[in-house]
This record gives sequence, C-alpha cells and structure tokens, in this order.
Amino acid sequence: MSAPYPPIGSLLRDWRQRRRRSQLDLALDAEISTRHLSYLESGRARPSREMVLRLAAQLDVPLRARNTLLLAAGFAPAYREEAAMDGVRAAVQLILDAQAPNPALAVDRHWRLVAANAVVPRLLEGLAEPALLAPPVNVLRLSLAPGGLAPRIGNLAEWRAHVLERLHRQVEASGDATLADLLAELRALPAPPQAAPSTPALPPGGLAVPLLLDSPAGPLALLSTTTVFGTPVEVTLSEVAIEAFYPADPQTAERLRRLA
Repeated sequence: MSAPYPPIGSLLRDWRQRRRRSQLDLALDAEISTRHLSYLESGRARPSREMVLRLAAQLDVPLRARNTLLLAAGFAPAYREEAAMDGVRAAVQLILDAQAPNPALAVDRHWRLVAANAVVPRLLEGLAEPALLAPPVNVLRLSLAPGGLAPRIGNLAEWRAHVLERLHRQVEASGDATLADLLAELRALPAPPQAAPSTPALPPGGLAVPLLLDSPAGPLALLSTTTVFGTPVEVTLSEVAIEAFYPADPQTAERLRRLA
C-alpha cells in the first residue's frame, strides 16, 4: 500500500524552497544545526512533533498544511478543521455589518464568498450573467468576467493587473493547485485594450490602486483593504479574509451612504 502522505522530509524541503530559505538560514532561526535539518529533509532523521511545529512556524506554513506535515510525520493534527462554517460565519458577519455603509465581504482561501454585508448586493444588481452569483461565488471571477463587474470598472486594465499579480503571489506562496487553475482561468478572460485610458481617483503619488466602479448611486472610487484574524487556532477561520472597500473621496462617501 502506498503511503497517504509524501515523506515528511520532502514536505519540509518543499516548503523551505517555496519560501526561498537556505538550510543555514532556516536552521539558525529554528535554533538547530544545519546538519540536523539536512538529516530531517533527507529522511535520515525523524522530527519530533515539537520540531515539525517549530519549522512550520518559521516557514509560515498555513494551518491546514501544518496538519498535513504532522500527519506525514506520524502525529495527530494540532489544529481543528471544522466541517461546518456556521460558527465562523456568525463571527465574520458581525465584522462585515460593522463596516456599513462601506461594502465588505469575506472569502475563503480559494476566493469563494463566505459572507457579505447588505451593501454588497446593491453593487451586484443587474449583472449581465446572473449565473456568476450562483453559489459558490468566486469573487475574483465575478470581478473580471465580461458578464460580471468588469464592464462597470472604469480602470479595468489596472484593476485586472492588480488582481492577477496578487493571485500570482498567492500561488507562489502556497503552491495551491486550485488557485493556480483559477489564475490560468482569469488570465484567459478577455483583457481590456492596453491603451485603455486610466482615470485615477487619487492624486499623483497615491498610495494604492483604487477600484473605480459604476453603481446605482453613481461612480465610486474605492480603496480595498484585507483583514485576517491574527491568532486563529482553527483551520477554517485562519483561511478567511475580510475584504473591505472604503471611499477614496468625499463624493464616494456620500454615494455609499445613499446606496446603503
């Protein structure tokens, strides 16, 4: 019978290489010898449970993948993986509702919609392709698809480049095959002309790429922020990110108040 997990040594080496860390660099931070780390990666030595968690912390391995490392090393998982999202949604919904009148939503590790506040549906009214709103809703696909929000985005070329670069960084950092497939799908969507005019909402020297979006209340200039839970001990919650959008100018602030 084949083993259910790859050898723990190869998994540790893969994460170290993905983080572009040398054996010497990682060994120093983990306070172990380079030889011992080399033995662990080659399979000549087996790590203790504490060592697996120490190396995973130094490599900033996601909680779900830390459980996989522990299982590959022959130990029980350290982090709970809840099948139901009800408890997570209840906690997240309180945060989202507090953002109103600004739109805010929560996504999982694959950019699937977990929850949203009451402002978000107002921005999604009248889409050309309503099927994009059928669960599970992928918010990146929704934003860039021709039948989604793309025709309403005034700076689509810049916003598309921002989304694709962000997703590319996630794929590089996680090695997640589902995210890699999503990136390939989004790259294949029709791109706006390279010469499409830019209409920045911020003055020269602005600090972020705004989202310029047509809405029932008029054009909006929005700045996006991402929030994650700082000390999660449960896998599902660790993978939830809150995306909130704030007005980049007073006109947008007033239009959001009317919209809400």
